[in-house]
Amino acid sequence: MAVARTPRGRWIEAGLRALTAGGPEAVRIEVLAQSLGVSKGGFYGYFRNRDALLTEMLDTWERAVTDNVIEQIESGGGDARAKLERLFSIASSADEPMTGVAAELAIRDWSRRDEAVAERLRRVDNRRMDYLRTLFASFCPDEDDVEVRCLLAFSVRVGQHYIAADHGPRSRAEVMEMTRGWLLR
Repeated sequence: MAVARTPRGRWIEAGLRALTAGGPEAVRIEVLAQSLGVSKGGFYGYFRNRDALLTEMLDTWERAVTDNVIEQIESGGGDARAKLERLFSIASSADEPMTGVAAELAIRDWSRRDEAVAERLRRVDNRRMDYLRTLFASFCPDEDDVEVRCLLAFSVRVGQHYIAADHGPRSRAEVMEMTRGWLLR
């Protein structure tokens, strides 16, 4: 009877979960194997070493937050405002190991200590900003207005998770909805 191998994607997901829980130092082959309930031998059928896994984790994350998100937005059709609405909904609900806020914040933290990760993050952020620019530019004729909206939309996506402030009589969800409305006006 053949023993089924743990799929490559499960190793990558486990690596991303470990990254979000404890940073790149927490991505250890033995610990990942233990979390998957397998021996570490299967790891080497897919990856040369830990660095190869880290690279594939970043590759997978990059595709998930750029190509996959853009494809999802574009496949829904509609005008730029409808696409931005979908993008904002996806961004606010992303909870998966590869596209969630925890992975985003962990990779941003990692980039502060690793220049190669910082360069990749810069590439991802530039791709995201370029996509936002195309959407906002379709209904904002002023280039400065486009740039401000892009920066605000992106800053809210990343920064809201660091802000612990109350919003007076409004909930965070209400303020986020008002922000959405302002960006799409």
